[in-house]
Amino acid sequence: MDKQNDAAYDVAYDVTYDVAVVGFGPCGAVAAALLGQAGLRVLVVDKSHTVYDKPRAVAMDHEIMRVLQGIGVAEAVLPHTEPFSASEHFGADGQLIRRLTMLPPPYPMGWTPSMVFRQPPVEQILRDRVAALPSVDVRLGVDLVDLGQSADGVSLQLQAQDGSPRSARACYVIGCDGASSTVRRLAGIELEDLDFDEPWLVVDVLANAQGLAKLPKASAQYCEPTRPVSYIIGTDNHRRWEIMLLPGEDAAVMAQPAQVWKLLARWITPDDGLLWRFASYRFHALVAQTWRNGRVFIAGDAAHQQPPFLGQGMCQGVRDVANLAWKLQHVLAGKAGSALLDTYGQERSAHVRQLTNTIKGIGRYICERDPAAARDRDAGLIAQAGGTVKPQPRQDLIPGLQTGLLSDLAHPANPIHPAVGTLFPQPRVLQNGMPVLLDDACASGYRMGTGTGTGWRVVLGDGALGWVLPVDDDFALLRVTSTPQAGAWLEAEGVLAAWFQRHACTAAIVRPDHYVYAVAATANALQAELAALARKFPANSPEFA
Repeated sequence: MDKQNDAAYDVAYDVTYDVAVVGFGPCGAVAAALLGQAGLRVLVVDKSHTVYDKPRAVAMDHEIMRVLQGIGVAEAVLPHTEPFSASEHFGADGQLIRRLTMLPPPYPMGWTPSMVFRQPPVEQILRDRVAALPSVDVRLGVDLVDLGQSADGVSLQLQAQDGSPRSARACYVIGCDGASSTVRRLAGIELEDLDFDEPWLVVDVLANAQGLAKLPKASAQYCEPTRPVSYIIGTDNHRRWEIMLLPGEDAAVMAQPAQVWKLLARWITPDDGLLWRFASYRFHALVAQTWRNGRVFIAGDAAHQQPPFLGQGMCQGVRDVANLAWKLQHVLAGKAGSALLDTYGQERSAHVRQLTNTIKGIGRYICERDPAAARDRDAGLIAQAGGTVKPQPRQDLIPGLQTGLLSDLAHPANPIHPAVGTLFPQPRVLQNGMPVLLDDACASGYRMGTGTGTGWRVVLGDGALGWVLPVDDDFALLRVTSTPQAGAWLEAEGVLAAWFQRHACTAAIVRPDHYVYAVAATANALQAELAALARKFPANSPEFA
């Protein structure tokens, strides 16, 4: 019996799941994979039986690929991706006013920094990974009806497609069920409007050879007052247009094939490709007022929605569950108190708000409808660039963490280091002469990287909060070095060495989600940071007993 697709195959009534995940899109699938591979008992429910066969998200970045690497699917996903082309922004009179690109190699996370991808096959790969995890039960064709919380868990009232009731119980629930989230509604969580609401038409085309020959070779933002348009080069022959609807235009009328082709006539005709998908949307900027109600959490579109101008929608959802999953694992294992779970909303809300404000700023200047104001905008951007538009990496626009589980050892003479809250790099190390990504070579968990002189080392966790072992005086267990040493791995491209040099530190304590908890320049400072981290967790935590 295929228990993933047979709603009559009921959940295990005699089991209290560690976590129930509601929603089996990319966000929910990544959550289930992260939790399931940690050995937690997970229930996944979704009212749909199959992956939606058309694209919604089209972009992701190196942080997300690193998460996919961590759940063992990055190599399977890679054939369905391509590097994201530069995004050229054109002003009111057609001149180039901004150019967004990607970081140059060597890539700091080990993956191409910006990618486009084809969502349906990637979603199926994620589902297949979850299906292979023995501790995860997936129930499709099942809808969430109600939730009830108690001191020790959450009761879920479910309904199969034939109307028959189902029920389940879990210690925690994560709502990954989209913008109209049932979990959010049942948890009584409200969304805050961040003041962006614009009607757009999204059109996906599968272009033929004749059409591809006509189309621009770089993605573009046409910041034209007459009608702002985004053009995105997807994988293979997939091309997307996001077209702003003007005052007085009826979204239902504009989302008709004949009208869509009229809007695309500037670039292609019906002879140049097939309409794959077209739909009208309102681009919103919304964020949850709280991300947790007791034992219930929300993530992805259930917790936030932002305009698509940086292609960060799905990325934000994956960041959410990557942040939450390891914290749930530690709490369920008794290695941390439930207060650790409060840092999920603290960290992710601040990050989402900051990035949404950046995206809103981009959206505001793209959507400028006043010709005089648009020309002033163009002149200002060009002047700001010194008269010549220079490439700007998209990654420079993505913030780090500003609050939550981060080092707080700061005083006026020793402010929080700028590396704290940023992503720790993933270098390639040489194993038997072959380059291997660091995360593949090492165990998960807290990592502490240390450097002495020109030799850079990495200390790895065992899936817990560190197991920092004093090997020599450098706390080095496994090493990445810039010069060969006995028992060390040679760094292939100098990424880690450059990071330590740039941040003027010799040690970094790195969280399981790859964010830097703390850095230190001396052995005493490192010991102080480790002691402070230990105090944040129960005294019987085996990592620091």
